[in-house]
Amino acid sequence: MTTGQLRDLASHPHQLKRLVELSVTLNSTLDLDNLLQLITATATELLDCEASSILLYDEKDKRLFFAAATGSNPEELAKIPVPLDSSLAGTIFLTNQPIILSNVENDPRHFPLVSDQIQLKVKTLLGVPMPIKDRTVGVLEAVNKRTGVFDEHDASLLAVAAAHAAIAINNARLLRATQKALERVKESDLLKSNFLALASHELRTPLNIIMGYSTVLKEDSKGELSDHASQVFTAARQMRSILDEMNNLAILKSDEMLLKLQKVPMEDVLVFACEEFHDIAAARKQSLVYDFADEAHVVNVDIDKTAQAFGNILSNALRFSPEGTDITIGVRKDGNQVLSWVQDQGIGIPTDKLEKIFEEFYQIEPPNTRHYGGLGIGLTIARGLIDAEGGKIWAESQGKGTGSTFKVLLPGAPHPN
Repeated sequence: MTTGQLRDLASHPHQLKRLVELSVTLNSTLDLDNLLQLITATATELLDCEASSILLYDEKDKRLFFAAATGSNPEELAKIPVPLDSSLAGTIFLTNQPIILSNVENDPRHFPLVSDQIQLKVKTLLGVPMPIKDRTVGVLEAVNKRTGVFDEHDASLLAVAAAHAAIAINNARLLRATQKALERVKESDLLKSNFLALASHELRTPLNIIMGYSTVLKEDSKGELSDHASQVFTAARQMRSILDEMNNLAILKSDEMLLKLQKVPMEDVLVFACEEFHDIAAARKQSLVYDFADEAHVVNVDIDKTAQAFGNILSNALRFSPEGTDITIGVRKDGNQVLSWVQDQGIGIPTDKLEKIFEEFYQIEPPNTRHYGGLGIGLTIARGLIDAEGGKIWAESQGKGTGSTFKVLLPGAPHPN
């Protein structure tokens, strides 16, 4: 999608608003059947045409098949094989280029079996590829423009919808495949590790595409439409943060993590870790308070990974603490070691859960009544990073409503010259 095409879309605010709404909705569900129906219905509305359809590529049989079409039975459509080498959809898929036709019946590539199935005579057609990263996963088609014929603006509009649809469908497929695998091997640590690595890798680039589109839409629009685009960007950024956590956990479990140890004052590491949280704290009227002694306390650590561990602790402290409260970050010498801590005034931790909170995917709240977000792996990652550096991490709390203190003990080191 070129800048010119995006600006062309920006000149049609109603259609642009529907694209943003589509993106928001696609990001809120991972049910594949619902996604397919939503995409075809939205495409039909956006282009003011009689019908639209989605054809996906079958890796096993090396062919396209109809996954959804307006007003049709998807199970019956899926039985119709669509050849790659002698169909309009196959041409779009193989060339990765859109096709606009004003007289479909005269084109030898027209595949009449589908028209017979859905009982719709196809006169005009617009088809675009559905790209994700460097591959094409299918084709999105619209047929029979109600007024006039399809044009380049329609192609630009459908291309944006197809790009978002490809990402959503890929995510839903990935989730569905993972759910099936988890049903077969529920207790497999290897399966969880592979899923974390695959999901964090495969979803990162599509999320960047969403963030890029939403940024352009936000800059080129005003009012409610700009707010919608901002919501898309914020949601994508939150998901990317989750993917970062998933990737970090996968690296920890694979024993592939490399440490770059440096002698550095622990105070500097903590200030570095706090930098990205000042704006978040300010928005919640919270304060990050340093409790440092006059003397620097030097440790031999990987600065980035130690800061990341404390970042995960700080993120929890801010999320689970009321507005207007303080988060205290402190450092003291403890024999030959350096003790650091993050103390909050939040919801507290039941004493029998002080160890369990470091387990993978563990959440204190029941899954159906949760008030706080997160996957439950931030503290798992923090413990893995601190353990890898020869340190120790634990939590202290008197129970519900009493706040929490997370303490980290790291080996001390001579002061750098």
